[in-house]
Amino acid sequence: MSTTPVDRTAVDEPARVNSLGRAVTDAGVLAWRSLKRIPRTPDMLVYATIQPIMFVLLFAYVFGNAIPIPGFPGAQAYREFLMSGIFAQTMAFAVASASVGMADDMSKGLIDRFRSLPMARSGVIAGRVIGDLVFNAFVMLVMVICGFIVGWRWHNGFAQALAAFGILLLFAFAMLWVGALIGLSVGSPEVAASAGLIWLFPLTFLSNAFVPTPNLPGGLQPVAEWNPISSIVAACRHLFGNPSPFASPDSFPARHPVWLALIWCAVIIAVFAPLAVRKYRSATTH
Repeated sequence: MSTTPVDRTAVDEPARVNSLGRAVTDAGVLAWRSLKRIPRTPDMLVYATIQPIMFVLLFAYVFGNAIPIPGFPGAQAYREFLMSGIFAQTMAFAVASASVGMADDMSKGLIDRFRSLPMARSGVIAGRVIGDLVFNAFVMLVMVICGFIVGWRWHNGFAQALAAFGILLLFAFAMLWVGALIGLSVGSPEVAASAGLIWLFPLTFLSNAFVPTPNLPGGLQPVAEWNPISSIVAACRHLFGNPSPFASPDSFPARHPVWLALIWCAVIIAVFAPLAVRKYRSATTH
């Protein structure tokens, strides 16, 4: 009596497809939950937009004449130089909202309730990340309007400007995974707020976001030009057609800013997304 061998690949494939579909569905539901809280807490939206607007006004009108742009004289050049830095900083600071939100869910026991439901574990984190990404897209729209008010413009056409905004959202998506990992790793929302921002300030200011790298001390110039935030800023300036001076014009960051920005985003996602999912699994098994 002969038996026909079972093709395990054919058997397992529907299960994998079903698991992926469930994870996508769960992520969509939780993303919608994350977005529904915004109308109920309008103060969160107000404070999220006030800070970057204050940075725009402060740097554009207070430091605009004090920080020269090599090869581009005048305050108007600094405003166009500035806006990509503000955009990138705002997307980087998405880490704080993600870390606080995840820590808050952990402290309130919401993650434990999710664990008791037949939900994909990856969908829980992905849902918050997607919801926060949509929220940050709205904040970026507010920043664009503010930029136009102070005189910022793009000069390479709408398609390249759209590509720049796409890179900014991809960077926000990457940083949100960092925030999710921080939120799952700390004990409270208060600690998450500090842990999510304390390392971002030196990373942001040791970049080309607000000061051209040729104006920095020689020892800091290479560090600033290879900084991930600098790569995002330089890519956006390149696509917008805004001033983008480099201390080393022949270096890889200067010649290939868009590719470097995409590489940094891919590396951050590849490292921190699996770590966040693993941390969530370990946190919900205790």
